[in-house]
Amino acid sequence: MNEQVQYRATGRRKTSVARVILRPGGGRIVVNGRPFDQYFVSEALRSEVQQPLALTEQAGKFDILINACGGGIHGQVGAVRLGIARALIVFNPEFRPRLRQGGFLTRDPRAKERKKYGQKGARKRFQFSKR
Repeated sequence: MNEQVQYRATGRRKTSVARVILRPGGGRIVVNGRPFDQYFVSEALRSEVQQPLALTEQAGKFDILINACGGGIHGQVGAVRLGIARALIVFNPEFRPRLRQGGFLTRDPRAKERKKYGQKGARKRFQFSKR
C-alpha cells in the first residue's frame, strides 16, 4: 500500500471557500479540475495565489490540488492564498512567523453588509419627500 503524504488546509474569503491539498511534486497546480492558468486568467491573480509559496521558497516543490467554491474570482483568490499558507504551516510549522509577518495568515473579515429593511440597500435610503 503506497500511502502518499499530503497536507490539507481550508481558506475562506467573503463567501468563497477553498480546500487546498499540497503533495510533494513538480509544481503543478490544478483548480477545480482545470489547469491553474486557465482558471485564474489574470497574471495579477496568479501571482497573488503564489505569494505564500514564493515567500517560503517552496515554489515548484509541491503539486497543489484546489477545490474552490462560492463567491467570485477575487474572493476565491483570497481563499486559495490563505489555504496555501495554512497548508504550508501544516507541512512546516517554522514557516509561521514568516507567513504571519507577510500577512498571509490573517483571514480578511470584510464581507458584504446586509441590506436593511425600509432602505434601498445597506446604507442607501429611499429619496426623502417633505410633501
